[in-house]
Amino acid sequence: MITVSHISKLYKTGDIETVALSDVSFEIKKGEFVAIMGPSGSGKSTLMHILGALDQPTSGEYNLDGESISKANDDELADIRNKKIGFIFQAFNLLPRTSALKNVMLPMAYAGIPESERLVRAKKYLEMVGLGNRMDHTSNQLSGGQQQRVAIARGLVMDPAILLADEPTGNIASNQAAEVMDIFTKLHEKGHTIVMITHEPDIAEYAKRVITIRDGKILEDKKNK
Repeated sequence: MITVSHISKLYKTGDIETVALSDVSFEIKKGEFVAIMGPSGSGKSTLMHILGALDQPTSGEYNLDGESISKANDDELADIRNKKIGFIFQAFNLLPRTSALKNVMLPMAYAGIPESERLVRAKKYLEMVGLGNRMDHTSNQLSGGQQQRVAIARGLVMDPAILLADEPTGNIASNQAAEVMDIFTKLHEKGHTIVMITHEPDIAEYAKRVITIRDGKILEDKKNK
């Protein structure tokens, strides 16, 4: 599903060169639940941007679902993001005075999916994340945990090849975090491929495999029990 081969990322500011990633390689198979873990400044956010087709590596190869991304242009990257990647962000990124249902329908509108189908799919995924009775509530009427569930439903509606979650519990209380992580566990059991970025060891424990990154390099790649 994902093949990262010898990826490096350099940033230049004037004459100063910063190495964000250095010769990173790994594979993620279809249906895996992988956490990418590391402290602030480790390179995990840069790696997430590359995995999410939001940025390109300076060198190396990235293949997603059989498609090479490393040489894709901006339009091709946007198409890959829309069709193959479901994003879940720490900040939820929901429209505040818009219903949960309309927030989930939004990516499908951009993809030109007919409204009748958008409605059916949005309801299906909101029910899947336990918000069948809150569909008409606006996002600012929902708790942090409920907002993150809306974001998960929105990330799933395009049936992406991978679900990419960036610090998905970073903005919610610990009891709500456990509920959100239970949803990820159930999605994994249903066969979804999940890549989660986190700096929290207890959250990484929910994944079946943890890749630890530090100073732009892979420190450890281990399976959880």
